[in-house]
Amino acid sequence: MRNWIIGVLTLIVAINAILGLIYQPVWWFLILTFFVWCVAIYDANQKHHSILRNFPLIGRVRWTVEALRPYLQQYVLETDTGGAPISRMFRTIVYQRAKNNRETVPFGTQLDTYENGYEWIGHSLSARELKEMDDDPRVNIGGPDCKKPYSASVLNISAMSFGSLSKNAILALNKGAAKGGFFHNTGEGGLTPYHLENGGDVVWQIGTGYFGCRTKDGRFDEKTFEEKAQLEQVKMIEIKLSQGAKPGHGGILPAYKNTPEIADIRGVEPGTQVDSPPRHSAFSTPIEMVDFIAKLRKLSGGKPVGIKLALGRKSEFVAMCKAMVKTGVTPDFITVDGGEGGTGAAPLEYTNSIGFPLREALAFVDDCLIGFDLRHKIKIIASGKIITAFQLAKNLSLGADLCNSARGMMLALGCVQSLSCNTNRCPTGVATQDPKLTKGLDVADKSIRVYLFHKKTLHALMDILSSTGHVSTTELNRTHIFRRVNQCNIARYDEIFPLVKRGSLLQDEVPERFKLHVKEANADSFMPCSLLADIEEETKEVS
Repeated sequence: MRNWIIGVLTLIVAINAILGLIYQPVWWFLILTFFVWCVAIYDANQKHHSILRNFPLIGRVRWTVEALRPYLQQYVLETDTGGAPISRMFRTIVYQRAKNNRETVPFGTQLDTYENGYEWIGHSLSARELKEMDDDPRVNIGGPDCKKPYSASVLNISAMSFGSLSKNAILALNKGAAKGGFFHNTGEGGLTPYHLENGGDVVWQIGTGYFGCRTKDGRFDEKTFEEKAQLEQVKMIEIKLSQGAKPGHGGILPAYKNTPEIADIRGVEPGTQVDSPPRHSAFSTPIEMVDFIAKLRKLSGGKPVGIKLALGRKSEFVAMCKAMVKTGVTPDFITVDGGEGGTGAAPLEYTNSIGFPLREALAFVDDCLIGFDLRHKIKIIASGKIITAFQLAKNLSLGADLCNSARGMMLALGCVQSLSCNTNRCPTGVATQDPKLTKGLDVADKSIRVYLFHKKTLHALMDILSSTGHVSTTELNRTHIFRRVNQCNIARYDEIFPLVKRGSLLQDEVPERFKLHVKEANADSFMPCSLLADIEEETKEVS
């Protein structure tokens, strides 16, 4: 085939050359065909790609089709209920709300209500008028040691760093947050001028790299942290232990996104890939972790301090709870990030196969805090693929007090799910540091869209609540959500995720499903006491 292709192209070049002697304008075709012939010769002799070597020139069609495949799939072939990681149906509702367009749908649901896993909320014959509902539901965050509690919206902007997102994206998100009265989490990239410029409430996330409060050798800098944490706009501090998209793996900032400006903000070398450490250097045990929480609360002037984690080993979270009980020090909030969480760059295996999904993690964290009689001191924030009002309601019913959304806010900014966040070629200017692309994102326009998405999603949430007969989000619980388990059985959330009694994990009669985790957990170590599950008596225990 290779010789045949080269032969045909050689013949075409020869014919064009002969015709050019007769009719000179044909020389233009000769230039084109000669160029194509040169490409084919190169393809036939290179040794890196076997398809190109065997099928010179023609093999390049495969690359072209592969490059176009995501766009053809999304714009031509994708159904309303298809598309990953966010389906077209959910992307559309974000765009409609952000643009203040009509958001009703005709002719009934496109979902298969008899499919396993289908979920819904029960309505009530005691439904309320929407005008009776609070259009801005809020939650007070601050435990017994917090001097400056914060009143947070039940929907906020989840952690996304400057570096992962463009400066215009950060500016638009924060301006939208300021207009709508909800908070903007900085992500582990640190507190930047773009988070402060428009006056929106900020949650400063402190990751393992301590960006923005980092010594030259990469450790935590108390003095720098204290100066920034006491800024009026910084409302809360969040210590990131792990994130759902790549739990147990540090953050990744590709070299081509690490501009001199970002490097200066983070305190790193520009133009290099920045890999955050997989764990903190400021503490190494649960006891040390809660001491670090107390230290940050003091340095910040008494502001709420919390932790963010994706659930891995259950015994490790139990160990944290034991440390809280032992010391009397608790975080003011815990952000639970689901394994389905999104990110700009992560290894495939981490994205697909590591960490508990949000619902299972959220239920376990809520149960543990209740079982150790800590729940009344700590608020829970749910984070992980939360786009619609019903997804808000599900997580609030399962145990969350409020929710964060990252990809929903990105879509409100204009993200088209081109899946190019890790390439620096985001076409909408959201997830890129290329100034030519960033320029296309208008801060004033997109900030209004972020504000409207938040406002209309909360309106939809309160509309759902009114149909269930409830006035407040605090009235939601696990008895309100139903799931089709299989074709013969429907179960409520409280049947799928059984509730525990308050203080039950402090007693001798620990519920059976918690016994192993409580036995393995130790306040002086994140690692479980036994590395092998003590399921049977003959199981060998490893110290």
